[in-house]
Amino acid sequence: MSARTLSEADSKVLLAGHGVPFAPEHVVATAAEAVAAASEVGFPVVLKLNGDAIAHKTERGLVRLSLADAAAVEAAAAELLGRATPEDGPVGLLVAPMLKGNRELIAGLSTDPQFGTTVMVGIGGIFAEALADVSVRPVPVSAVDAAEMIDDLATQALLGAFRGEPAVDRDALAAVILGLSAAAEADPSIASADLNPLIVVDGTPIAVDALVEVDPDRVPATATSADARPATAGFRALFDPKGVVVAGASSHPGKFGFVSLHNVLAAGYAGAVAATNRERAEVLGIQTVADIAELPDDTFDLIFVCTPASVNPDLLRAAAAKGITAAFITSAGYGEAGEAGIAAQADLVALCDELGILLAGPNGQGVVSTPSKLCAQIVAPYPPAGKIGVASQSGNFVSSFQNYAVQTGVGISRAVSAGNAAAVTVADFLDFYADDAETAVGLAYVEGVPDGRTFLARMATVTERKPLVLVKGGATAGGQQAAASHTGSLATDDRVFDGACRQAGITRAATVEEAFEAAATFATQPMPKGPRVVVMTTAGGWGVVTADAITSSDLELLTLPEDLLALIDAKLPPRWSKGNPVDLAGGETRDTIPEVLELIASHPDVDAVIQLGLGIQANQARLMRNGPFYPDHGIERIVAYHERQDARFAQAAADISDATGKPILLATELAVADPDNAGPATVRATGRLCYPSANRAVTALGHAWEHARWRQARGLPAHPRP
Repeated sequence: MSARTLSEADSKVLLAGHGVPFAPEHVVATAAEAVAAASEVGFPVVLKLNGDAIAHKTERGLVRLSLADAAAVEAAAAELLGRATPEDGPVGLLVAPMLKGNRELIAGLSTDPQFGTTVMVGIGGIFAEALADVSVRPVPVSAVDAAEMIDDLATQALLGAFRGEPAVDRDALAAVILGLSAAAEADPSIASADLNPLIVVDGTPIAVDALVEVDPDRVPATATSADARPATAGFRALFDPKGVVVAGASSHPGKFGFVSLHNVLAAGYAGAVAATNRERAEVLGIQTVADIAELPDDTFDLIFVCTPASVNPDLLRAAAAKGITAAFITSAGYGEAGEAGIAAQADLVALCDELGILLAGPNGQGVVSTPSKLCAQIVAPYPPAGKIGVASQSGNFVSSFQNYAVQTGVGISRAVSAGNAAAVTVADFLDFYADDAETAVGLAYVEGVPDGRTFLARMATVTERKPLVLVKGGATAGGQQAAASHTGSLATDDRVFDGACRQAGITRAATVEEAFEAAATFATQPMPKGPRVVVMTTAGGWGVVTADAITSSDLELLTLPEDLLALIDAKLPPRWSKGNPVDLAGGETRDTIPEVLELIASHPDVDAVIQLGLGIQANQARLMRNGPFYPDHGIERIVAYHERQDARFAQAAADISDATGKPILLATELAVADPDNAGPATVRATGRLCYPSANRAVTALGHAWEHARWRQARGLPAHPRP
């Protein structure tokens, strides 16, 4: 049976049964019955032609509004019945009160190819397509999800008191969202539903039109249960091996077999290292063997494979015989190489399952594990040690995240490119990181998520344990499947993916840089307990643009409490700003910055601080040090003083943050313009990120607050301090 669209009346009956509110209506067959129904409903009324085959009444002119008396209803009813066509099938008339309101909303259900049935709510009426201000979540939607959907709408002013009318009743709007979700859960045949518009009457949203499309043959998307991650022992062999074998080592410095062995040795890996080479060549001081069978038993548990795909099955059998339980395969020629490659990949997975080997790759870049000083990858760099666990569908972005770690000093715990992810997926790695004591936050790059429902279910369990930051390539893919629905056209792929991330507590970043900085914040800063931020700056302009960025975010620029203002006033000259941002206006002495910072961060109304102006003194010191007069004229003394001061300020920020348990983010372009400046250099030495701009600090802090709020709303324990 094919999909069909229900009549408006039947659509309303179906949805009303799950709590969606509608105006009182009557379905009648004749003009006389329409007049009687209108008298009962009360004038003025709306009259519509009703039938299963009538989807878009407005476009066909099958709606009459503001009918003020019986004569108008009778005439309109006769006209509408006369406009019915044979294709419309059996028809009737729908009589409803004429509701009026200055605001219209839209809500509905649609089917996403990756995530299944989704619920959407947004601004409706003439602004629906123009603003496209909507929020989407996969079904099922909880009460917390529904409230967050409403909060996500950008046009919040339309939800407040408007043109003399009260604010929209958010509980009533949430009930609409929950009713749609309940209908979708109860009836899997619902392919789409449209409530357009929801007219806001005295603050209450009431649906005046409904359209439901059903497909009895529809199979709803569900999370598969066969997705439990591989055994932890396999991951331990991959990330913390007792010994590593590089298969396919080469004496040619340009080949992967040379580079990978070099990187393992150069990073300082302390376990046993061996390598295979058909010619038994000595490579980098390692006497290679031609056959794994020549190696001792139970000495190695990871094999890093740089050999052609054709030899890998025999290689893996020999490896398993020696006690190896994890393999990273860089070899190409598998799933990315057509039908023959796909078949070879399937055979590879089956073989590793049979042998009890955890299979990472194939066609991957490598694996890094700083706790074991392991750099088994075919490219640079090797990052500093830290608490960020990276997993990526693209090896390039593993390199990008590691490069940012080198630049900023905020380090990596584990990093892996999933390659073709034939057996172990990005989701599996992130699940492992969530239980890994060496990792504080997961950081991932993904492109295709073909089974969105399962991915969402897996990641929701990850984020309950640890934060997860994700950046996605290919933001648009298939599009919503909802031929009869406005909801489908507004609930785009990217909005669905964004809603799924929000529902699961995933921090979604817009760029790779933003993703790394968010992860670095989770890995190094205490999480904010609320949105209230104070900006402390040594110059006014920086504070102004930072205040603008905070005001445009979900954070709050705190109005300074009177007691805090008085305490700061006692430390600064009269010209300071007397507000937030706290502009020191050049009034600082040797100890002013750490003293004022401690006053601010210690106040119970302050949840976070952004500090600006670090490095100014050391920047002048650099100019003096490089000028023609250094070290005479006393310059060497002032240079040393300036550099000590900025180092003190950076250290004080970390110490005060640790003491108060509150995030203190330091931002300066000197982090990239002059990373050797004593200010940014000391921030790196404290293990924290020095943000390259105030805007980027605000964005990172916003992500931290969003995740903290997500946890609070669901009664989850706060993310532990790194």
